[in-house]
Amino acid sequence: MTNLDLYAKAEHLLGIEEATEELYNLYRSELDDYKVKTLLDVGCGRGGFMRRMMSDGVTCKGVDLSQVMVDECKAIGLDAECIDVSEVSGKYDAIVAIFDVLNFLDKDGLTKFLDAVAEKLNDDGLFIADINTLYGFSDVAEGTMSNDTQKEFLIVDAVFEKNELHTKFTLFEKNEDERFTKYQDTIIQYFHKMQFFEKVKSLKLVDKQTFSLYDELDKSLLIFKKRV
Repeated sequence: MTNLDLYAKAEHLLGIEEATEELYNLYRSELDDYKVKTLLDVGCGRGGFMRRMMSDGVTCKGVDLSQVMVDECKAIGLDAECIDVSEVSGKYDAIVAIFDVLNFLDKDGLTKFLDAVAEKLNDDGLFIADINTLYGFSDVAEGTMSNDTQKEFLIVDAVFEKNELHTKFTLFEKNEDERFTKYQDTIIQYFHKMQFFEKVKSLKLVDKQTFSLYDELDKSLLIFKKRV
């Protein structure tokens, strides 16, 4: 099991449903200003945003590096693949990367990712993503939380230092024989300064908004256009 698959198994215990819905509404409102007919959702999760955009008549495809997430998308009839964005075929009017996707990439990986996104955009295409602010990492994301149900117990311990957030997930699942199976892994997220995004060669940062998702000004929304 990869660390992203472990995250997928534990996601329902994190209490992020309300924040996710808020982000979906924000992205959807931003896209309302554009005539988007095709959309690629990178890090699509269980396909919630694709379902919303499809209800607006948009043709959607999703990619995610968690096979667990992709299988759940396919189970409800969504077009999803467990591949890197660089492997996606075709071009799109809009690409989105919702809920910290960019923070999971270090600088080299992020540069390659953004170049791949630009290649998959139509010439007038739009790319929207959100990132954690420094405050979002140091004062919101860092810390320890736990949650449990009758069959599961989750502990999350996050430490932020040297512009990296190391989050250890420990999940216990009760088996049919009433014994627990333990899953544990660490996910690393990276803080990126706004100057990095302003210097991207393949994409032009045309708008940025800092907003509050969990706490005061903990997130930034970035809107890019393809450089042609």
